[in-house]
Amino acid sequence: QVQLAESGGGLVQAGGSLRLSCAASGRTFNNFFMGWFCQAPGKEREFVAAIKWSIGTTYYADSAKGRFTISRDNAKNTIALQMNSLKPEDTAVYYCAARGPWTNEYGYWGQGTQVTVSS
Repeated sequence: QVQLAESGGGLVQAGGSLRLSCAASGRTFNNFFMGWFCQAPGKEREFVAAIKWSIGTTYYADSAKGRFTISRDNAKNTIALQMNSLKPEDTAVYYCAARGPWTNEYGYWGQGTQVTVSS
């Protein structure tokens, strides 16, 4: 059974940094795409960043480019999202997600972790 568990959220002032982590378990993710999404109050969930686990290719939303970095740790079976220069509009619940190579849909989701950026 696939499990994704996020950690690392919290409260930070604008301009600060946070590092989110996602522990993945239950299967081999070598050919998977692992992603981070966020959902702010009253808004739809939106894509933030993704990484192809096997080769490390990364993808970013325009809002994340230059500020956020997604990475993976093969030994620990985790992915991380380093978030720098945080803005109040980054406030949201951040979700870790996974999808296999056979689909464009992310079918596995974590519970989410709250990120709050104060001005």
